[in-house]
Amino acid sequence: LLWRDLHVRDTRRINGKSETQNVRIDIVVEGVTEGELWRCGLEFDYANEESFYCRPLRLSEDRAPERMAIPPKAGLDRIAFLPPMSGLAANETRLDPGAINVRLGEGRTAEVLRNLCYQIATSPEGGESWVRLRGRIADLFRVGLDEPEYVAERGEIRMTYQDASGIHLDISASGRGLQQTLLLLAHLILNPRSVLLIDEPDAHLEILRQRQIYQVLSETARERGSQVILASHSEVILNEAADRDVVVAFVGRPHRIDDRGSQLLKSLKEIGFDQYYQAEQTGWVLYLEGSTDLAILQAFARVLDHPAGKALERPFVHYVENKPGRARDHFYGLREARQDLQGFALFDRLDMVLDPNPHLEQWMWRRREIENYLCSRETLMLWAEGEGEVQFGALFRSLWQEQMDASIRKIESAMSVLGKGSPWEPGTKVSDDFLDPLFEDFFRSLALPNLMRKTDYHTLARYVSRETLDPEVSEMLDRIVAVCEKARPASLP
Repeated sequence: LLWRDLHVRDTRRINGKSETQNVRIDIVVEGVTEGELWRCGLEFDYANEESFYCRPLRLSEDRAPERMAIPPKAGLDRIAFLPPMSGLAANETRLDPGAINVRLGEGRTAEVLRNLCYQIATSPEGGESWVRLRGRIADLFRVGLDEPEYVAERGEIRMTYQDASGIHLDISASGRGLQQTLLLLAHLILNPRSVLLIDEPDAHLEILRQRQIYQVLSETARERGSQVILASHSEVILNEAADRDVVVAFVGRPHRIDDRGSQLLKSLKEIGFDQYYQAEQTGWVLYLEGSTDLAILQAFARVLDHPAGKALERPFVHYVENKPGRARDHFYGLREARQDLQGFALFDRLDMVLDPNPHLEQWMWRRREIENYLCSRETLMLWAEGEGEVQFGALFRSLWQEQMDASIRKIESAMSVLGKGSPWEPGTKVSDDFLDPLFEDFFRSLALPNLMRKTDYHTLARYVSRETLDPEVSEMLDRIVAVCEKARPASLP
């Protein structure tokens, strides 16, 4: 599983002959130990499903290559791995340090939390370390940890805590966030002057505590002289780390994303890592006014059976309230991090000329807004027929249709009197000037609360007939597909 797509052999034809080579994983690590810079490279070679070879990195492709020396300083660093919290066992047998490390390596963190705390409390310097650990937990969770005790009769370690009411409870009764935090801090305290590999330290923690645990981990590691390498999907932690630490994205080819200059850092703060991550994964970004626009486009694609339906299933979409400047600023910020990013922006009709950009296609509807393409007498009558049957049964289809016809004529006449034109004209702001009052009148006449607000207008799209849909809709969907096809998602080489 360490080899991508299980690809462990590479076969090529050279001078008419097939030659097979192993696909090696090469890793080079650089560090500073006791004031001395060192560099160490290792290569990993697939042997079989259960094993692989590990050797010093070769310095050439000769049959008997010279290999990189392993510097003595590289062996002085201690490495400690901590997987995420996996619950908490009801009971814990007292374990020796070696047995604790084995369980941690196997991901059995549920079986060692009490043992780690017991080691801290009973170590020669345990008094001070235990007091500091209790203080950290008290500050974070407002509970008091009781010192772990060894129950010789059962060979087990018992550990309790005191809640805000003064009641003593077993540590297993605490929340998963407290247990996760206690595991992290105990592990840090027991492994001073080490390189700590921590997987998902934010697991089981709400957003506010994620930022807090990052601060606590950083401070504790600094106090213990340790270095922390952590894996996380948390946007909160990534944003915190952008200014002060090394951040590496493992999307596509692993690469640093904290060293691209102040413009990128500014972009990361304003845009957020979650959006950068989506840009890396999809290779393109879609800009729309709001979420209803996406729902309408998806519905149009279904009506037309258009290939854009697939592109719109899980797009990286950013809503910009029909403001081209916001779309451009956001897109340029993302391109600081990913130079080949493609973009497509679609706006309601604007009284301006959109700036051309070869990487960010910008279009506007010829009609006033996207809802204009939903709004026709036929569509509204079909909606009334269909929804009347769905809501109240087949007997109400004709009643809803009759009332919809009456409401259309009433609001159409009112618009004409007020000088707002016709609802069927392309320049009418149909959502505000026609559909809003139409459905208010329609449901009021039926003695029902308004069940059709602007956020629901996208449901009209399913009643639009393929034959009457403006050809411009299909053209716009074609353009979206073209941009999607130019994109290079992270999964592609």
